[in-house]
Amino acid sequence: MTDNILVNYYTYLKFERNFTDNSVSAYLSDIDKLLRFAESKNKSLLSLEQFDIEEFVAGLSDLGIEATTQKRILIGARAFYKFARIEKLTDQDPTELIESPKLGEHLPVVLSVSEVDRIIAAADPSTCDGQRNRAILETLYSCGLRVSELTELRMSAIYETEGYISVFGKGRKQRIVPIAESALREIHNYYAFRYEIDVKHGFEDYVFLNRFGRKLSRIMVFNIVKRYCAEAGISKEVSPHTFRHTFATHLLEGGANLRAIQMMLGHEQISTTEIYTKVDKQMLREEILTCHPRNKCHN
Repeated sequence: MTDNILVNYYTYLKFERNFTDNSVSAYLSDIDKLLRFAESKNKSLLSLEQFDIEEFVAGLSDLGIEATTQKRILIGARAFYKFARIEKLTDQDPTELIESPKLGEHLPVVLSVSEVDRIIAAADPSTCDGQRNRAILETLYSCGLRVSELTELRMSAIYETEGYISVFGKGRKQRIVPIAESALREIHNYYAFRYEIDVKHGFEDYVFLNRFGRKLSRIMVFNIVKRYCAEAGISKEVSPHTFRHTFATHLLEGGANLRAIQMMLGHEQISTTEIYTKVDKQMLREEILTCHPRNKCHN
């Protein structure tokens, strides 16, 4: 019975919710944790009650699992019970009154313009890999893409004349994102090398390829960012997502409308985008503390 439910749940996530493979795997992993908990109590997923879910969440905390991960697992549980009610497998949702774990204020790491320039300049444009990596870094910063959006970027989705690219974000939702001339220039410079690669069948339209003619993996993009941050002497904890945070923060600092930033990032909720207003305020405060004469004289 449980196996059939999980198969149907997979179909629901994949085809009705249109989630990516990574998202589907994460949601199924969360439900697997809840399933093991239910089995330990000799219950089924559909017979769990509110106090069971409270015990489950408390157990996650006792194991030392961070609040952010607890919250994500609870979101996965809520998604499952929403599916179960849609399918009329149950009329109860034991997660309905469960409060999400409280998260501490965590502001994302943001790079300065000079730090971005140093990282990009560390890539050698005279080699295929170096020029590809310059284009990757410039595109991450220019467009604020997620890693999966970058690795899935297609040549046919770049509209040079109009200055836009088309990307598929979370839930396979398509959006249009402006692309800077600097990024287009680096991509064009990479194409001169790319045409010499023996591209494998099925990967002809992907922009960024590895040396074997296949699209890049997510971990490879992480490694590229780490490598050039180290070479540029950047001590901050930087990942590809840092370029996305930096893209949004620099737009906000430049006077961009928060709704426009929301659309470019592909955020469903404006509250997700509003984190960058806090980053902006924090940076302004640091500038005042460092540069204002009234603060200088008290240092």
